[in-house]
Amino acid sequence: MELGLCSVPALGRTRRLGCLAGNAGRTRAHRRLAAHDRQHHSARPLSGSERKRGTHKEGFGRSRGGFTSKIHARADGQGRPLGFILTGGETSDYKAVGDLIALPVAKPRLMLADKGYDSDDVRASLLLKGILPVIPPKANRKQAITCDFRAYKDRNRVERMFNKLKQFRRIATRYDKTAVSFLGFLALAAAKLWMPTYVNRA
Repeated sequence: MELGLCSVPALGRTRRLGCLAGNAGRTRAHRRLAAHDRQHHSARPLSGSERKRGTHKEGFGRSRGGFTSKIHARADGQGRPLGFILTGGETSDYKAVGDLIALPVAKPRLMLADKGYDSDDVRASLLLKGILPVIPPKANRKQAITCDFRAYKDRNRVERMFNKLKQFRRIATRYDKTAVSFLGFLALAAAKLWMPTYVNRA
């Protein structure tokens, strides 16, 4: 049975029903600019930068993979972790070299690192400290630099160390919000990697 009911009109600016109520209190200019009662005026994104506040201090950053962190590690000649530095995903690798060298561990004779750590400043600072850099040159280098690729083969021990660390799901996915908490768990994982060494000695 047809009741002859009509649909309820949209709410106006005065929170009353009907088009006339929606136009109440508007000037002619406002009526021309906002023909629709639900149109937003001066719509714009929230003020502030795209980066969440404080995330860079916690080792987070935007990279191609999304919102990620980078783990930089010092390891001994056997590929056992000695210390870690945390940076955002967008940070260049070579910027962490200064903090890595400053870790309170024995000074190495060689520093084996991948191409991400190739920089003139890094090489110069290492040589001044008596450390020989063993870093393959980047493809876009203007001046060719030699690299001892025979010694560089030992860097696979570091890669195996990272592979063992990523077996811990909490490290592979970084559940921890703060850098202190995440670095603390990295230290626990590193201790577990060192334990077989002392157990076998006993």
